[in-house]
Amino acid sequence: MKKSNRGGGPQPLGDILARFNPLEDKYISREFQKYGYDLAVELGDLEHKALYIKLAKELPRQILERAKNFVKDAKARNKARLFMWKLKELKSNRRP
Repeated sequence: MKKSNRGGGPQPLGDILARFNPLEDKYISREFQKYGYDLAVELGDLEHKALYIKLAKELPRQILERAKNFVKDAKARNKARLFMWKLKELKSNRRP
């Protein structure tokens, strides 16, 4: 069995179903898709929701959460750009 690369571990099914809206989320079938979509909404960048879904699938959740919290605390005009900058910085610090 392949180990997940997302980090943070799986979320309880009850939590996922509590946030699931069948009218809005009808094409979302995995937890990382929902997380990526919610991230795109929070950053105000729905045009690039596929990018955030891909990031949620491939990167550890701790890195995404740290970048998201950094953007949430900042008063930025372009939250998506700041998020990507912080994500790049966190990824470069993670590797030796």
